[in-house]
Amino acid sequence: MRTGFRLRQTKTGSRNFTKVFATVRKATFRESIIQHLRQELERQTSAAELARDEATSEESRAENKWDTHSQEAAYLAEGQAKLAAEISASIELIGTMPLPDFGPEEPIAIGALVELQSMKTQRRSLYFLGPRAGGLELVVDSRSVLVLTPQSPLGRQLLGRHVGDTVPAPGGPSAGSLRVVAVA
Repeated sequence: MRTGFRLRQTKTGSRNFTKVFATVRKATFRESIIQHLRQELERQTSAAELARDEATSEESRAENKWDTHSQEAAYLAEGQAKLAAEISASIELIGTMPLPDFGPEEPIAIGALVELQSMKTQRRSLYFLGPRAGGLELVVDSRSVLVLTPQSPLGRQLLGRHVGDTVPAPGGPSAGSLRVVAVA
């Protein structure tokens, strides 16, 4: 994948310096998310069909009133079909969502690629704030990018924040805090 570069002017005391924040091209990243979701949709659809076939199979017919194998397979098929429908809706939503460019003064919102730095370990992490597919982790240009949703604890804390703001790190007070280093 290719990367783009965004230059940011930042002031620290009387010194001016330019900070380079390498960002993943969001449209390419979105396609990676959609590709992963399509693969998951295919797996869930296949699993739902297998469970449905199991539920309606002649071999699954109940032999007595305590034999619930067929009923369990039907419940499983229904659950997997619902999950497949949710994944399909996620593909549609993510495929049509706008991908705005965020300036250094703009608040974090859905569609933002956010770089956070641990105040405790100085380790940096990349996050993409999306409407769905939270928890999905993709490796792009040898960097791991985790998809967050506004419903997640960290996603909820990041909404409306700006470069330089800090938020509590997941894991409680002992985990320290995270500073917003860059937003694109």
